[in-house]
Amino acid sequence: MASEVAAGVLPWWKEPTKDQWMAWVAAWLGWMLDAFDFTIFLLIMVPISQDFGVPLLAVTAVFTITLWLRLVGAIAAGWLADRIGRKGPLMISILWYSACNLFAGLAPTFSFLFVFRALLGIGMGAEWPVGTSLAMETWPARSRGIMSGLLQGSWGLGFLLSSAAYGLLYNSIGWRGLLIMGVLPALVVLWIRLYVKESDVWQENRRQQKERGKEAKAPLFDIFRPRVLGNTLSCCLWLAAAFVIYYTVFGMFATHLQKDLHFGPGDVALPIALSNGVTFIASGFWGSVADKFGRRWGIIIPGVLGALVTPFYLFPTNYAVLVIAFTLQGALLGSIYGQQPSYLSERFPTEVRATATGFCYHQGSVWAGFAGPILTAWAATSAGGFTMPMLYTTLGACVVLVIALMFGPETKGMVFSADLQPEPEL
Repeated sequence: MASEVAAGVLPWWKEPTKDQWMAWVAAWLGWMLDAFDFTIFLLIMVPISQDFGVPLLAVTAVFTITLWLRLVGAIAAGWLADRIGRKGPLMISILWYSACNLFAGLAPTFSFLFVFRALLGIGMGAEWPVGTSLAMETWPARSRGIMSGLLQGSWGLGFLLSSAAYGLLYNSIGWRGLLIMGVLPALVVLWIRLYVKESDVWQENRRQQKERGKEAKAPLFDIFRPRVLGNTLSCCLWLAAAFVIYYTVFGMFATHLQKDLHFGPGDVALPIALSNGVTFIASGFWGSVADKFGRRWGIIIPGVLGALVTPFYLFPTNYAVLVIAFTLQGALLGSIYGQQPSYLSERFPTEVRATATGFCYHQGSVWAGFAGPILTAWAATSAGGFTMPMLYTTLGACVVLVIALMFGPETKGMVFSADLQPEPEL
């Protein structure tokens, strides 16, 4: 098969083994269901504030703290995954965020809901670095870009499912029922336990660490060594901008439609569902662009185009224009996240990969955590509500995103090695 791959005869989707597909599907399911559990909250912040009699600003603070605690979960799970393997922490993370959503749905008070939705962030933050490390380490280099896009794009499918559940079920089961549905991802853990194998690259790397007495006991500190500091910081800047874009464009859009335009559940759900469905497909397309032209261009091109589309759904002439423009945004700014699993994994060596990807990715959630409260407070003093705050923030973050990526290295085609190696330098 190796000769067929080298000759370009074998289709890329036939190159991976069954075990490689299983590892990728495990990460894909974990992230999609993680997205459902998290994004359902974005659609029900207004009714929660009304039911508990608390200001909307207080409810947006819940998702802020949830985002901040993602960093805690990412660092803890990344360290654990670099020490004991990728599979175990992946299962723990899924059980964690599923249980937290269940308890939040049963909350007797707003404070109780606040605590468990905040704790959900730890499990959510833990899932991404271990899932992506497992999937990217096992997947062949030739098609890692497109499968990275489809992996990260599964978030869009999770958001689509949550918006569909909101549009179809909210009037019958309310916000509590929607949160309680979030316990269902726990069923995936049994499948992972039975059918998913540990990463061979990690196992061999770990063996070498022990054999040579060079165990990476503090990988978080390793990524801040002077010679790799620039690499780490440019990753952090890129992801901070990406997170701010996402939680401005997609995180606050439902609230904008509810508060400023007074739309009902069906009218709110439609553009969000369509946009997220398109995100999944487009993430695969931009992944193929990244496999051919480079990881950075697979992010920069849709980022620039998405910035240009932004005014068309914030200043719509009618509902149809709004739906079309926001759906298109799913193929653009909704798809700039597709290369995060591949590009981040390729920029750090095996012995610190899960920790590095977890930290760089989820520190972005700290900055995104300011988006909800700041945009809500800004909208309260703006004549057009959320319109201008969302526009200015989106465009500014897009500029930062492009600058950060231009200063990063290109990693297309990298083959992961189990050998101990120093962190890559810029």
